[in-house]
Amino acid sequence: MMLLAASATPRPTDSAVPDVQEVVNQMNSNASAEDKTSFLLEYLMAQREPLLNFGKTLLIALIVFLIGKRIIALLLKLLNRWMERSHVEVSVHKFIMSLGRVLLYILLIFCVAGILGVGTSSIIAIIGSAGLAVGLALQGSLSNLAGGILILLMKPFLVGDYIVAGGVEGTVRNIDIFYTRIVTTDNKVIVIPNGTLSNGNIINTSQEEYRLLILDFMVGYDAQISKVREVVLNLMEKDEGVCKDRPQSVNIDKLNPGRVRLQPRHG
Repeated sequence: MMLLAASATPRPTDSAVPDVQEVVNQMNSNASAEDKTSFLLEYLMAQREPLLNFGKTLLIALIVFLIGKRIIALLLKLLNRWMERSHVEVSVHKFIMSLGRVLLYILLIFCVAGILGVGTSSIIAIIGSAGLAVGLALQGSLSNLAGGILILLMKPFLVGDYIVAGGVEGTVRNIDIFYTRIVTTDNKVIVIPNGTLSNGNIINTSQEEYRLLILDFMVGYDAQISKVREVVLNLMEKDEGVCKDRPQSVNIDKLNPGRVRLQPRHG
């Protein structure tokens, strides 16, 4: 009896699997359509396992991203509640919320990139290069950003304070990251870059509880100074805006030709 040994066809090794360039060359060759189709099917079958693994990795990365978004929303909600209960100043509140959202999403992107196999060192290098280019292009804006952070941290003034800065004065309406908006006494809105405010002198007239108010007015030489002083002091006594526990005075400030300048002081 004769025994026949049938040798199994050897499985193709990794070196036998055609690469992308070979596929492109085959598709551009003069081979028949049947041969091209057969070659392409063989290539796809050989790449079946890597494609399945990539699909699983992509699915895991998508699930992590969706779960991460929910976690970020929850953390931001908790942070917002904590700042509301702590009565954090409005501008600082908005700044911390914006900064926290950006940082959390950057962390999530790093996690997803790590799952997809993208090296974090490459991402850091790309972000660093992009940051350098943007920094050079937006030097003025970065100066305003740094000024806004200093204002929010040092708090030389708050929303609602009356300030004199940058050659203008008015009530602070809003402190943004790049600009501060103030409203003048004639109801005009002035937008001042934070870089200018942080590098200049700021007069905050609302920070102290009391303010010294000095008024000048003229009377003739024939007027009785004692009587004028008495009338002015009585007016100051009746005014509800004048603190009664603070010193008040009416003094002669200057003798002008034809008139005497009096100066009432309060505070």
